[in-house]
Amino acid sequence: MLSHLNYETRGRIAVREFSEIGRRLKAHRIGQGQTADEIAEKLGISRAAVYRIESGEVVKIETLERLAAELRTSLASLLGVRIEYHPSAISYFERMRQIEEASDQVVAHFPPISYLLTSQDYPAHLRKMLTESLPPYLSDRAKAMREIDAVIAILDERKRSRKLRGLSVVNFVTIPEIERWLKLGVVGRFDLANDEVAIRRAAAQAEVENLVSLVEGEPMGIQIALLEETLPNITFQLFRGKDQTCLGLSPFRLGGELPNIRLGLAMVTSDEPAVRLYEELADDLWRRAHKGRDAVKLLRAAIERSGIRRAPRRAAAQSRSQAPGRSRRREH
Repeated sequence: MLSHLNYETRGRIAVREFSEIGRRLKAHRIGQGQTADEIAEKLGISRAAVYRIESGEVVKIETLERLAAELRTSLASLLGVRIEYHPSAISYFERMRQIEEASDQVVAHFPPISYLLTSQDYPAHLRKMLTESLPPYLSDRAKAMREIDAVIAILDERKRSRKLRGLSVVNFVTIPEIERWLKLGVVGRFDLANDEVAIRRAAAQAEVENLVSLVEGEPMGIQIALLEETLPNITFQLFRGKDQTCLGLSPFRLGGELPNIRLGLAMVTSDEPAVRLYEELADDLWRRAHKGRDAVKLLRAAIERSGIRRAPRRAAAQSRSQAPGRSRRREH
């Protein structure tokens, strides 16, 4: 396949491909909750060998096959042949974090809004929502809580990295999602007391107001496009880099309606037809979307219709006290 390329070019491609294999492997390992020591013991290799593979060292195909079987994925997914699958929210968000490190811009529809644009109070709200959403039949609640904290830690690292790198973010937001969020509040279940629901709705309002401030302030690298239609529940993100664009599709939700990081299958692909179709979708949505003052007007009208009173001061204080440890769109 690479025979027509010169030796130097083939070498660069090989290095990049093995680096990507290593990153995928690490994402799947983290998603399975396994340490490098555990993987090394099961495969009969050293921990240092696992780290070398994850850092992009050349590895035998037989070793990759054994790693894929141990991590409950396929060799094709590890190799990145056409598409990679992630049944774990932890591995998917870790993979997003990795891809963003090499991206110049992210175009996202992750309802109700991209986590990258949420306020400093949102991690505490998210942890509470995800905890509430846990089913009562769970046999290992402590493990589920560790997974929740792992997801939030990865999300927060993504947010910190975006600010440090100045990653450009284009976020598609829909009025129906915003209205539903304002109506339901930041909740993980529906059997909450009325006074608690009022606090959670006020927290949702605070996030929408934060979104309004972003639209009004027009910070460098952030563009928000507001749509008046309902988009599919599955989220999509285009990761645009210098060498290629990747597409992420995910059933995982972090708000807007009841959150979900436990069930579903996410995928990442750089397959040209899929990327092209979503690029065309993004272009079409961008042309139809409200921006700037029009978007602000629609968001403020949605807040007004919600009838939410000013957020009780104790809501923000409670959220911060329960927070987990912090470890332009291209024009066409």
